[in-house]
Amino acid sequence: MQLKTQTRPKVLTVQVMEDRIDAATAIQFKERMRDITKTGDQRVVLDLARVQFLDSSGLGAIVAVKKMLGPDRPLELSGLTATVEKVFRLTRMDSIFTIHPTVDVAVSHATGT
Repeated sequence: MQLKTQTRPKVLTVQVMEDRIDAATAIQFKERMRDITKTGDQRVVLDLARVQFLDSSGLGAIVAVKKMLGPDRPLELSGLTATVEKVFRLTRMDSIFTIHPTVDVAVSHATGT
């Protein structure tokens, strides 16, 4: 699972460089996210713009990362494709996560600019 990170003053952005998060990649995704986020206290924005497919295992992995970060370190999402957005909407996870249209919007929201 290839993830690209960028650290900014109040936010860590993590871009998923794969086109799917599914049963075959969910465990690796969680492990990589744990490694990436184990230090720091900034909010985390997960950029899903390249992800075209997300199954229940992938959704579960994203929820697990949110739980792992805890209540004081939010996990926000950005760039959901129509297919991925539908999964979040149908499972009502769109009410659990803050979802931004783009990374830039998420970063400006996080930094208050």
